[in-house]
Amino acid sequence: MSDFWTFLSTRPVDAGWLGWLIPTTIQALAVIVTLLLAQAFLMYFDRKVWAAVQMRKGPNVVGPFGLLQSFADLFKFVFKEIIIPAGANKTVFILAPAITFVLALVGWAVIPVGPGLVVSDINVGVLYLFAVSSLGVYGLIMGGWASNSKYSFLGALRSAAQMISYEVSIGFVIITVLLVVGSVNLSDIVLSQSRGAGMLNWHFLPLFPMFVVFFISALAETNRPPFDLPEAESELVAGYQVEYSSTLFLLFMIGELANILLMCAMLTIFFFGGWHSPIPWAPLETVPVFWFCAKIVFFFFLFAMVKAIVPRYRYDQLMRIGWKIFLPLSLSWVMLVAGALIMFPDLAAHFQSWRN
Repeated sequence: MSDFWTFLSTRPVDAGWLGWLIPTTIQALAVIVTLLLAQAFLMYFDRKVWAAVQMRKGPNVVGPFGLLQSFADLFKFVFKEIIIPAGANKTVFILAPAITFVLALVGWAVIPVGPGLVVSDINVGVLYLFAVSSLGVYGLIMGGWASNSKYSFLGALRSAAQMISYEVSIGFVIITVLLVVGSVNLSDIVLSQSRGAGMLNWHFLPLFPMFVVFFISALAETNRPPFDLPEAESELVAGYQVEYSSTLFLLFMIGELANILLMCAMLTIFFFGGWHSPIPWAPLETVPVFWFCAKIVFFFFLFAMVKAIVPRYRYDQLMRIGWKIFLPLSLSWVMLVAGALIMFPDLAAHFQSWRN
């Protein structure tokens, strides 16, 4: 064993490996810090939109115009006591929110916010995103089971069934996008929607129905109203996180909000041109990050409006939409688009002209 440590200590440092690790770590930290700060203000924005719909003022006391309300809530959660039920599995109980939080953040590693502005521009970015979002269900199941509460466990099972059901539809929607673009690289998907490739020609025609399916499925995937059945207070006493408090509950909240923003980013990349400006003569065309963030805020506003104006669905209605409407529709659309691309090679060449 001593010889092994001697070998490690005398081994020359690989400058190439270190040269990759340091900038990548800095980029990852920059993305995480920016994302966490954005969540604080977007949570304030969400509450303001909800208040405006209900003709209330919303947060308006802590800080100018109530802008520091989210930070006050953060410190409130951090300084509260962490209470773990006596019959709970303490290890799994603590790991569950940590897993949800980490998985919600690692998905952002492949999100391109601008040309070349991505932590890891891998060629299988779409598959990576789909895999990471699918793993998020384990944190909820672990939290519901480890709480040793029937209410928590039932909420976790309902959440797992809901997320798995709508992941199927999201998967077929993503396949439709990949068929049209011809690449699984997220940067390539954005480049294919540049004006030179005729973004408006394919963006709103073969993919618009899939945009609607993806948007509604994203609401169900992230447990947002009107599909927040796992957290229905009137039925399951807040669902899988009912036994959580303080920092552990905060990790669940941050993970859920990060997943919502990730879905908004995916909507932006798949359907709305990513960092490209929607206005050809816009003065901020040279600031791609601005347009990417503006589109995310727009979709988050739509999420907030749905939360404010659409009543909650029953669980049987939720499952019926997922399995009897969205699944056949998305599968049929995949077959229709694939058939059109095979029968009309010129159409496929037009859609993929961005490669030239």
